[in-house]
Amino acid sequence: MQPASLLIARSGIKKGSTVLEIGCGSGAYTLDMARAVGKDGIVYALDIQQSMLDHVDRKLSKEQNRDIKNVKLVLGNAYELPFDDQSIDAISMITVLQEIPDKQKALAEMARVLKHDGRVAVTELLVDPDYRSRKTTTKQVTAAGLEVEADEGNLFNYTIRFKKPIHTKAQRVVPPDH
Repeated sequence: MQPASLLIARSGIKKGSTVLEIGCGSGAYTLDMARAVGKDGIVYALDIQQSMLDHVDRKLSKEQNRDIKNVKLVLGNAYELPFDDQSIDAISMITVLQEIPDKQKALAEMARVLKHDGRVAVTELLVDPDYRSRKTTTKQVTAAGLEVEADEGNLFNYTIRFKKPIHTKAQRVVPPDH
């Protein structure tokens, strides 16, 4: 229902990026993300259901997708991401955030693995039964300490991109008396 190229552009995914797709499902956008980051990038496709990861794996094994070598399938959940601190450039959630029971716990974990200049992109589609308004999504994510960087789309589908706040206040250092 939504062109992958548009969602990828809205999400800030770039060539060479390390991307975490939380709730990849059947991989509707995974392969396009992998092509977008190119051979120097990587896409971690994370889902809580092995059956969804198996579906993505079957897609990857098809002749037209055998050139894609930069997708890593990860069985897991958003509360315990198996990645080092500050190791991910971009996190994408397409109709996933509202399905996570403890959003604040998951968003704190995302902030942990996100690089200082990284982004979290939340996409919602009106046809999804868990759809929430932009205002609700923004309130949920900013409550976790992330800031809105961009908000694109319309009522039917939108992507809001968030970033870690950069604290640029210089600290005054007072040297000890000698």
